[in-house]
Amino acid sequence: MEHVAARAGVSRALVSIVFRGVAGASDATRERVLAAARELDYRPDTRASRLGSSRTRTLGVTFSVGHAFHGDLLESLYTHADAAAYELVLSGVTPSRSEEAAVETLLAERCEGIVLLGSSQSTAQLTRLAARLPVVSVLRPATGDEIGVVRTDDTAGLRLAVEHLRGLGHTRIALLDGGRTAGATERRRGYRSAMRHSPALTEVVLPGGLTELEGAAAARAFVELGADERPTAVTAFNDRCAIGFVDVARQAGLRVPGDVSVVGFDDITEAGYPHVALTTVRQDAARLGAAAVRSLADRLDGDPVAAGTPAHTVIAPELVVRSSTAPLTGRASS
Repeated sequence: MEHVAARAGVSRALVSIVFRGVAGASDATRERVLAAARELDYRPDTRASRLGSSRTRTLGVTFSVGHAFHGDLLESLYTHADAAAYELVLSGVTPSRSEEAAVETLLAERCEGIVLLGSSQSTAQLTRLAARLPVVSVLRPATGDEIGVVRTDDTAGLRLAVEHLRGLGHTRIALLDGGRTAGATERRRGYRSAMRHSPALTEVVLPGGLTELEGAAAARAFVELGADERPTAVTAFNDRCAIGFVDVARQAGLRVPGDVSVVGFDDITEAGYPHVALTTVRQDAARLGAAAVRSLADRLDGDPVAAGTPAHTVIAPELVVRSSTAPLTGRASS
């Protein structure tokens, strides 16, 4: 700031006024200071400037590194945080870095609120964290009035997938299960409730997961069932799992959708690529991100209703039909 002041021919105090955006400098002086800063490639140290303030206006976000849909959510969170005059601090979860460690990093950064994407923490852990600062759980239901929740109606999403496949004539429909992943319980519930809607439908649950590798493993188990036992349709826990399944199924000589129709969940960017063209259940990343930021900003910026009881927002999913599903033809479905 001393160098900018010298270049602009003003006092250091005036430079401070300009960069804090407060009254006290004329338009001409403000432009002169900003021009000097550009010439010197100077940027204010926003972290240092927050040290003397009671507020940091930062929101922390934990996310799983490599989770494609979390990337879509981050884009939405950035957009809506900027609009609400908040900055984001990201802390990643990896196979060797726990969610608890990611949260501790955000607490050390003095974040005012935390967004947990697909949290795997226990209810007790979430409750303890929410007692320290506002928390919103995105993609995963959470009990307790202290915790905000923003999620897709996963149960309805799997019902949409099963109903779509049933409408195409499929009766043996498999679920590539998500295990203990956030949202998996609700998606299993949706699958089972839709399958039990008709006695003609046959349930087949295979281990799936989050990744292409887990989808590939599910495909190998699927192929081993034999032609007469195999379901004619599959709905996967997510798009990455579905894409891994399709890749290995095709390598094994199965036609998608000729021999097996496949539905994913999320509608990540790759699902829409022409060579993938995956039918999927779309989660609305833009609305999820907007609701998460609004949940925290309302509480932090003084909305008395939001400050009392965090909102639980459930957003309806949408079926996106592409060419990985088709009417049942050829062999019988049972």
